[in-house]
Amino acid sequence: MSLQTIARRYAAALADVSIERGEEREVQAELDHWASMIEANPQLKEVMANPTVAYDQKQKVLEDLISHTRVRETTASFLRVLLRNQRLSQLREVAARFGLTLDERSGIVAANVTTARPIPEELRNSLQQALTEVTGRRVRLSFTTDETIIGGMVARIGSTIYDGSVQGHLERLSEDLAGR
Repeated sequence: MSLQTIARRYAAALADVSIERGEEREVQAELDHWASMIEANPQLKEVMANPTVAYDQKQKVLEDLISHTRVRETTASFLRVLLRNQRLSQLREVAARFGLTLDERSGIVAANVTTARPIPEELRNSLQQALTEVTGRRVRLSFTTDETIIGGMVARIGSTIYDGSVQGHLERLSEDLAGR
């Protein structure tokens, strides 16, 4: 079974429980924190991923961390399930899919916008409004910079790409001139 399929199943189950309890965004923040904590600590990640480390030892480490981080019971229970099913080392993927699942269920679409240079907040707000109108859904924007696009911007929403970059225009012009 692929990692994406596994992440989707765990994320959907957690979304069901956390939405029912009205704590979905809090659980998301806690999972993101935990995923970052595990990624930042290679030894912890190795212990949780290593099948030769006894389950009891992993469980003790997990319980100690849970008591120190004081996460809500929904998050703690979910972490225990991941540990029991030997999936705690895949928490980053599950947490990312959980965020997407929550967005889907609340009618939010994620958009990644790439620009050559950082853009001002006013332009970000205008872009968000424009993409909301285009998609008919609320849009959560994330921004990256890539100097190779020269100018303009590229917006990705799911598999749809809106390319308004100078690089994209030059490539299309080149193809038109080549007769393709």
